[in-house]
Amino acid sequence: MLSKVLSAALLGIDAVIVEVEIDIAMGLPQFSTVGLPDGAVKESKDRVKAALKNSGYNFPPTRITANLAPADLKKEGAAFDLPIAIGILAATGVVKKDKLADYIILGELSLDGSVKPVKGCLPVSVMGASKRFKGIIIPEGNVNEGAIVEKIDIIAVKELSEVVAFLNGAKEITPHKIDLHRLFQQDSEYNEDFSEVRGQEHAKRALEVAAAGAHNILMIGPPGSGKTMLAKRLPTILPQMSFNEAIETTKIYSIMGLIDPSRPLIDTRPFRSPHHTISDVGLIGGGNSPKPGEVSLAHHGVLFLDELPEFKKHVLEVLRQPLEDGKVTISRALASITYPARIMLVSALNPCPCGYLNDPGHTCSCSPRDIHRYRSRMSGPLLDRIDIHIEVPAVSYKELSDRSESESSASIANRVESSREFQRERFKGTKIHCNSQMTPRFIRKYCELDAKGNRLLELVTEKLGISARSYNRILKVARTIADLDHTENIMEQHIAEAIQYRSLDRRKTL
Repeated sequence: MLSKVLSAALLGIDAVIVEVEIDIAMGLPQFSTVGLPDGAVKESKDRVKAALKNSGYNFPPTRITANLAPADLKKEGAAFDLPIAIGILAATGVVKKDKLADYIILGELSLDGSVKPVKGCLPVSVMGASKRFKGIIIPEGNVNEGAIVEKIDIIAVKELSEVVAFLNGAKEITPHKIDLHRLFQQDSEYNEDFSEVRGQEHAKRALEVAAAGAHNILMIGPPGSGKTMLAKRLPTILPQMSFNEAIETTKIYSIMGLIDPSRPLIDTRPFRSPHHTISDVGLIGGGNSPKPGEVSLAHHGVLFLDELPEFKKHVLEVLRQPLEDGKVTISRALASITYPARIMLVSALNPCPCGYLNDPGHTCSCSPRDIHRYRSRMSGPLLDRIDIHIEVPAVSYKELSDRSESESSASIANRVESSREFQRERFKGTKIHCNSQMTPRFIRKYCELDAKGNRLLELVTEKLGISARSYNRILKVARTIADLDHTENIMEQHIAEAIQYRSLDRRKTL
């Protein structure tokens, strides 16, 4: 007796079809699972056996072989419990086989036959809709996540017997629907706002420029100057996520099991702030069974690295690929997996180990050797990929006690969105989406300077010894500043402001 049930496995942030083949043959009672299963899949035989018996079905005392095809793709997790159980019931004639080719089935089984939520339902829904399956049968706890995809029926089930009744036509289950338009169009809810920040007008302006051109930014200042407070408010001024961006980001959270059932769509820009003790695998992703890291969880959002010199140098080095390519490729013996990682990097550091170098209100206790050792911890290649670095001084009492209303995030976000609109029009038909992604060819085409701007940049380049890479970054930031001013030409004042955002270059000459 043979049956075949369709399920799915995850490969990166995408899903692939897995055929669960069940063969029941005469022989001594034995249950074997083949097709490169991991430990959780191998253990499914005990859960399936108990779930079938406790749901009132007979478990055949024969030789049972469950094959998960394709056999060269590693199968992980408990999501194959339900399709294996349905396959056994179909092979013994309890479940009719008519509907099995139309539905993808996922679910973990409890010993009493109830169906538990699993990870990765959204990628499976996306894949099922693209391959024109009629529907997917998933646990009730995953129903909102799966229903984000509209072109496929989402059948939510609570227990094994409910699946059997549905497949046999004894019970109708209405496909679950959600108001996707309302879900996506609802106002983005942030708990922070730039109006709460007192002082730091220079830093606010730099963050506005960074948001407008998607530039990476580094903030340098003493403890308590507001670096973290500013960084947490950066997502509030970034452009609203498009639907495709929201789906792509939500897929990453789905495979990690981080979806909130009440808010199944990630419609606000992620903000991730890992601790400096994080490993390279935790930051970039990987492991024996590769999983996304913090850079992928921050996809289309902000990755904030506080106390940058405290991170291990080899951990920072792994950021070079995602900052350059917007993706992370993890190669293992069985597969090479790519996760998206289009992020804005925001980092912060103290000017010295004690944090009070050049602070008029405190005395620095660090020796020149300590300061040099502290700064040398920062990865040179990583710093080369940061367009803007600014000083964030301590806030004065006068600024802290000022009760006047500061500019809100919504007001700043309007200017940022207007600037991004210019960039979308400029780079239409190319793979470039914003100014920070410009290659030298695009820089030459769109960053023409007038005579005054050329003279200023030439003078600064010679005096400060700015490198060719820094020169290009100044031009890209100046292009963004000009876009914020709604001017096609880069003027002298735009170049002057962009130079002010290269504080580390200026320090090299001190």
